[in-house]
Amino acid sequence: MSPARFSPLDGEQERLDACSREPIRTPGAIQLHGALLAIDPETFVVEFVSDNSTELLGREPATILGRGLGAVLPPALVQACLGVLDEDTAAANPLSFSVAGAPFDVIVHRSATHVIVEFEPLAEAPDSHSAPALYAAMHRLATATSPADLWKRTALEIQRLTGFDRVMVYQFHPDGHGEIVAEEVGGGLEEYFGLHYPASDIPAQARALYLTKLSRVISSSAPENSILLTGADTPPAAAAELDLAGAELRSVSPHHRQFMRNMGQASTVSFSLIHDGVLVGMITCAHQSPRRVSYTLRQGLEILANQVALQVGAMVEIARLKRSVVSRGLRNELLEQLADDGDLVTALFGGPTTVLDLIPADGVVLRLDGAVTSIGHSLGEREIAALGVRALQLGPTDLLGSAGLPHEFPELALQLPGIAGLILLPLGSGGDYLAWLRQELTLTVRWLGDQSPSNRVTPLAPRSSFSAWRASVDGTSVPWGDLPQDAVAFRRDLDGALLRRAQSQLAALALHDALTGLPNRRLMMDRLEHALTKYARGEELSVLFIDLDGFKAINDSAGHAAGDAMIRHAAAQLITTTRVQDTVARLGGDEFVVLCENTTVEDADVVAARIVEAIRQPILVDGRPVAVTASVGIASANLSFSASDLVDHADAAMYRAKAKGRNRTSR
Repeated sequence: MSPARFSPLDGEQERLDACSREPIRTPGAIQLHGALLAIDPETFVVEFVSDNSTELLGREPATILGRGLGAVLPPALVQACLGVLDEDTAAANPLSFSVAGAPFDVIVHRSATHVIVEFEPLAEAPDSHSAPALYAAMHRLATATSPADLWKRTALEIQRLTGFDRVMVYQFHPDGHGEIVAEEVGGGLEEYFGLHYPASDIPAQARALYLTKLSRVISSSAPENSILLTGADTPPAAAAELDLAGAELRSVSPHHRQFMRNMGQASTVSFSLIHDGVLVGMITCAHQSPRRVSYTLRQGLEILANQVALQVGAMVEIARLKRSVVSRGLRNELLEQLADDGDLVTALFGGPTTVLDLIPADGVVLRLDGAVTSIGHSLGEREIAALGVRALQLGPTDLLGSAGLPHEFPELALQLPGIAGLILLPLGSGGDYLAWLRQELTLTVRWLGDQSPSNRVTPLAPRSSFSAWRASVDGTSVPWGDLPQDAVAFRRDLDGALLRRAQSQLAALALHDALTGLPNRRLMMDRLEHALTKYARGEELSVLFIDLDGFKAINDSAGHAAGDAMIRHAAAQLITTTRVQDTVARLGGDEFVVLCENTTVEDADVVAARIVEAIRQPILVDGRPVAVTASVGIASANLSFSASDLVDHADAAMYRAKAKGRNRTSR
């Protein structure tokens, strides 16, 4: 069939809602192949009996209801039942007894309100059902090398043990839908391996039940049940409230029986796959004619299914640990690059290892201190801003990870056209972030039966046909898997790196002037000490001391903002008129110093004259021209001078320039 498009599955939510209303725990009926008694746990009087007791137990319901258990069952069976209920004895289910001349497995257990006694006719048990055969199967499964290998072997071993036509292993996906990950099929039946099915096939309340009831027999897909009858002293409606969640014989919903008939299944038995308290999948055996396996074999297969779930969990955990080691190695390489270079952007984007090696994607965007860097798929300004807004909404310790952005975050998807996969990692609390992007793909999914309305009699009815059906799904990207966890771990690494970066910036601020960014007195004096050391080895050294003429008048008349503008103007002029090897520093107020290393006296005079000429160029403040002049003092180094002495001599020379009329240089 040609691919069809849908999103989401038509009527799926309506079917899930309908499933949630089915009384699967309290159906008020059991399957026809067995009989059931519900007994008051204090008096051991029978309060409920299935209406097929005459055929199976040889007694009319009326002769059972309201009577003590000892008046209904043989004394030996009553004692055996009491033994199972007594936790201090070694008695256990099933109890093998003949009732009315027929052999039964008798299963005794407690519900919330009653003691339940079930009578299940013995199923034929070929040699393959023996304990050695089960143990051998479990040993063979223990040698599987991967989850896929284990699933495949599990289906084969269970088919050998049960003799069912079809054995399927299901695995649930995070969104609730399932996939058939292994299958053994005989008799020329259509193969279902690799097909997906909607969540409503095994709805949430059924999955919750399978967490405690680890196997489920459906002996026949025929619509008939055996209803539960009550005595005169029990309200008739009480049967509909009797909890049968733990019963082997609990009846089947009409919807599910129709589902089985549409699939060509006359009988099934299913086993739960549970890992860490989560139902991760199921194993279902299906047959085209009525078929049952014994209670004892079902118990053994429950153990086998538990082993399989634990084994898969261990394989997944080992793979996770291996991937974690690789991830840690990549993160360490990125941090080493950061330590070597010191620049975060270069370390993440420009080294042999990049953030794309850590988390493969179509593109990565980093916003740091308002500056944006990206590799791979690029974004426009509006898209970058939209991610910044979302990062602010998330908070500094959250993460947004999605492989279906149009479905999960439609508003954000509209702002990021073509992007369906996103890992958004906020950095700090100011809207900075690191984002990995994956483009939208059109995925083709093979479904177990046509999911469109045309394949259902009504929207709530099961699918009429289960032939493989293809559907194209938009709005998704390649799944991220566990990569968002790697992103969170990387943020912890980055937090440390950014903290060290901030500490470095604070250290830089301690050595630089906040208004101009020039070295301050502390840094200037340190450099001057080094310059005097080189002077002692023969290099020339001069110091220029600059003070702005009339600066106080600008502050008083035009305000401090104008004064700050003039200071920044003077700093810029000093930088442009001095040489690259010169150090320009601000001592404070309107005083500046220039260290002219490896500079003759004549060259220092030229530099000072250029400074005087540059400073007096006016600037516009609030639309008005404002100008100052500068007085520059020049001092040359002497072997007897300390750093402070040299600055003091340049300062004194500056005052001589002011005394001569300002706007000039002096020695």
